[in-house]
Amino acid sequence: MKFSCEKETLLGLIGTASRAVTGKSAMPLLEGLLLTAEKNTLTITGYDLSIGIRTTTEVDVVEPGSIVLNARLLYDIVRKLPQDIIYLECNENLQTTIKCGRSVFNLIATEADEYPALAEVSSETGFTLPQAILKSMIAQTIFSVSDNESKPIHTGCLFELEENRLNVVAVDGYRLSVRRETVEGVFGNMKFVVPGSSLREIERILTDDDGSVDIFPDKKNILFRIGGTTLITRLIDGEFLNYRAAIPAEFEHVVQADRHEMITCIERVSLIVSEKLKNPVRLHFDGSYVQMSCITAVGKSYDEFSFDGAIEDLEIGFNNRYLLDALRAAGDEKVKLQLKGALNPIVISPLEGDKYTYLVLPVRLKAND
Repeated sequence: MKFSCEKETLLGLIGTASRAVTGKSAMPLLEGLLLTAEKNTLTITGYDLSIGIRTTTEVDVVEPGSIVLNARLLYDIVRKLPQDIIYLECNENLQTTIKCGRSVFNLIATEADEYPALAEVSSETGFTLPQAILKSMIAQTIFSVSDNESKPIHTGCLFELEENRLNVVAVDGYRLSVRRETVEGVFGNMKFVVPGSSLREIERILTDDDGSVDIFPDKKNILFRIGGTTLITRLIDGEFLNYRAAIPAEFEHVVQADRHEMITCIERVSLIVSEKLKNPVRLHFDGSYVQMSCITAVGKSYDEFSFDGAIEDLEIGFNNRYLLDALRAAGDEKVKLQLKGALNPIVISPLEGDKYTYLVLPVRLKAND
């Protein structure tokens, strides 16, 4: 095998494919990247048997071939090379030479034959989304994915396609996030749950430009094609929460609040809260004001902000981080706050439409909170 390409091109491919490489594995081969050069195309693949990333670009191929090189070492070498053309050559004995400028590295590669093949995914049913939309849908829900492995189905996001409407849902037992989008040119019904860890990698690969992403789910796996990069991951089996039933149909109070003002108020009151000093933030709705307070071993904090509407004498407690995550994800200048009582969740949604819904369960307040 023998090829050459620009340093930044090669570094980008290695960095992307390495996201699917495990640090330490019982199979040393999985700590490596599969490099395949053919027909002026270089393909680099990383795979940990759960998620696989294959990324391709055009390079100058002199001799075709495939080898496996340690991902971490290859990335470190290429990252430190000067900004120039990189020449990589491997002979029949797997002796590999990497040259760039005056720098030369001699490595021993591994046979590519034993490298596991990525899962095959049927491309019969699929749909296409703008990259920017999928990126925002992931970003606005992923924080609610559960990290509790005892219920694996909730460690991923539910993708629910109903005719031309796509819903992405995440839940962790304390909060619920729903992001909805109308998808042009897509009509069908399907449901599948994608692991949160895989979606975080997809979010990193996606861009905010005008490009699109092709999505092909089958019974066990799903394929995302983003430009010259393909990501394949397993789907999660199980029964996802009936999230519609979890969202209250009626509310006692519906008011409007300035999102940024509410965020900064919670942030100030939360300065005395930490991982070691956890306590809920107390919200006391009094007329058109929310009085916020918190008590920990460090001391007490207090702040307040006004909102549009009126709620008389309602006191309710929340985990500060859960509220902040939802408000930061909402994005709008003003949001709708919907409440029923001190033991019922708060629901945050846009003033118009249903682009997103964030539900946060309250924390039962004690007398000294």
